[in-house]
Parts: sequence; structure tokens; C-alpha cells
Amino acid sequence: MASFPSAARLLLLVAAALVLSSVSAAAGAGGSPPLAKGLSFEFYRARCPQAEAIVFAFLKDAIRKDVGLAAALLRIHFHDCFVQGCDGSVLLDRTNGVDSEKVPVLLSFLAKIGLNADDLVALSGAHTLGIAHCGSFEERLFPKDDPTMDKFFAGHLKLTCPRLKVDNFTANDIRTPDVFDNKFYVDLLNRQGLFTSDQDLHTDAKTKPMVTRFAVDQAAFFDQFVKSMVKMGQINVLTGNQGQIRTDCSVPNAARSAGDELPWSVVETAVETLVL
Repeated sequence: MASFPSAARLLLLVAAALVLSSVSAAAGAGGSPPLAKGLSFEFYRARCPQAEAIVFAFLKDAIRKDVGLAAALLRIHFHDCFVQGCDGSVLLDRTNGVDSEKVPVLLSFLAKIGLNADDLVALSGAHTLGIAHCGSFEERLFPKDDPTMDKFFAGHLKLTCPRLKVDNFTANDIRTPDVFDNKFYVDLLNRQGLFTSDQDLHTDAKTKPMVTRFAVDQAAFFDQFVKSMVKMGQINVLTGNQGQIRTDCSVPNAARSAGDELPWSVVETAVETLVL
């Protein structure tokens, strides 16, 4: 994903949160997960009643001009929540030799942060948008084709990635690359998932039924995606007097006392499965 200036990244992050809250509130009757103490879907109703409408209009126009921003927004949200918890740390610059958001996520650790198999399958559906560089899946093509990949699809990918170390890219979803829909799951049913971790969702007995369901029922995918995004948005979330309000969004404030520093990651180790 392209790098945004701090102010622009902050706007996008806040925009994603607002739009998510709006959608989640509307889906509340469908069984949205409970909110963490200190959070409310009604927060802006009295303070700034037009906030969500303003942000929604801005996003609609921005994504119309550059559809890639849709995938970028999702990726920012994933990066922010899966590392240290949903606290805006995605905005931090590199300091003291530490990359702000470089700790990936092991699928086996999802349960430790309150997510389950349904959440994994639904959140992986974010790959219905965006692009991937050859280096992120080339091991499935060379030295020989991954047997779990459709041969026609493999041949198609080799037109873009004819050999190792080629810096080209392709769409995550070959059917509707610029539309947020359920075709990602149709890809998996046809063995046309770009990443091994995605295709494994269809081969694993625990996740295959949900993949099949989402492939034939887009409404079911949308409903679960909203619920799972709300759950992900509450991973180790800081409310009230917890954490700190940074004076500079790109730099953490000086520690107020010994032991005041926040832990860096909510998981011990990880893979970049959900944030590619």
C-alpha cells in the first residue's frame, strides 16, 4: 500500500472507523457483537451529528476517483488492530529501530484475541479488493505449480509473473477486482485463490463450510464481515483514561512513569495472512 502523509493517514483511519460504526449500528438488529466498555455507536450523535455523513460523502468521492483507497483503508484498519490493539499505532513513524506495524499475525493466535474461524473466513474476504505483488505468491508458481492451484489460473498468473523476483502485481480477485462482493469465495471454490493461506480456507474442514456459504450467499458474507470487523476493531482497544492522546500522531508521548509504556504486540508471533 502506498505511504500516506501522517495527516492523510489519520483522516483515512478515522474515516474507516466512522463508516464502520455507521454500518455496524445498522446491523445491530442482526446480532452484532457487544461493544467494549467505553465505546458507543452514538458517540457523534450529539457532539457532531453530521460527522458520519461528511466522512461517508468524502470517502465515496475519494474511492470513486481511486478505487485503490478502499483496499488501503481496510489494510490500515487490519494493521492497526492486529498489532498492539486498535490504538492508532499504525500512524507511528519508525523509531529506535522498530517498525511501527511490521508484526504479522499467526492464524493460530486468533483465539487469543477473541476471534474465531468465522471471523477468519469473513475478514479474509477483504482480499476481494486490492492487489498483490508477485513476490507474495511466487512460491506457488516456481519451481513448479502448486497442485492446489487451478492450472489455467496458474498460467494466467505467469503472464504477469513469468519468473522469480519480478516486481509486477495482479488483482487479488480475478473476477471483480474493484468491487466489494463475495467473488473472492467463488475464486476459492474454483481453486483460484491467490495466496496459500486463502486457498487453505477451502481445503480445511473447519473453514470450508463457511467459504461455501459465503460463495453462494453474499448477504451472509456482508453480515458476518460487519460483525467480524466490529470484533477486530475492539482488540485491546483503549478507552477512558487508558493509553495516551499523542501530541504528535507519529510519535508516542514520553513515558509518564516507569512501566507506563504499552506492550508492543497483542500476539507473540504472526504471518501476514490478513493484511497482505
